[in-house]
Amino acid sequence: MLNFDVVKLAIPKDANIVLGQSHFIKTVEDIYEAMVNSAPNIKFGVAFCEASGPCLIRHDGTDDEMRDAAVEIAKSVAAGHFFAVVMREAYPINVLRSIHAAPEVCTIYCATANPVEVIVATTEQGRGVMGVIDGHAPKGVEQAEHAEQRRGFLRMIGYKR
Repeated sequence: MLNFDVVKLAIPKDANIVLGQSHFIKTVEDIYEAMVNSAPNIKFGVAFCEASGPCLIRHDGTDDEMRDAAVEIAKSVAAGHFFAVVMREAYPINVLRSIHAAPEVCTIYCATANPVEVIVATTEQGRGVMGVIDGHAPKGVEQAEHAEQRRGFLRMIGYKR
């Protein structure tokens, strides 16, 4: 038996997410530490799907709404060793290096504020993430005016002078 499903994620307004795979119950603690050490005052929640033992969705965070959203994402994907981080008041670029440096983190599937669909395979044993659809397909190639808009946006959010 092998079935594929597309899981559309519910991402809170003005939030970013990081999705990945890890391998150990300590994931929640280590991602929590990575988040608070990377961006002071960040509002976030993390949820992790245990793949053995009681197979619970473990969770923590600094903000109830973000934590609840991370748990809902984890419940909807329901794949072993999957984790979801939902955040506000920081961007994934602020935390990705720290999350990926956690010893148990194996893979980062995406880091985005775009609409996301997760491709999940289901077998008799369980569920696993096959990949993600992050945002939309390209509509063209950047021209000079688009490059100027990109640079202006980076200045506006403080990543370029």
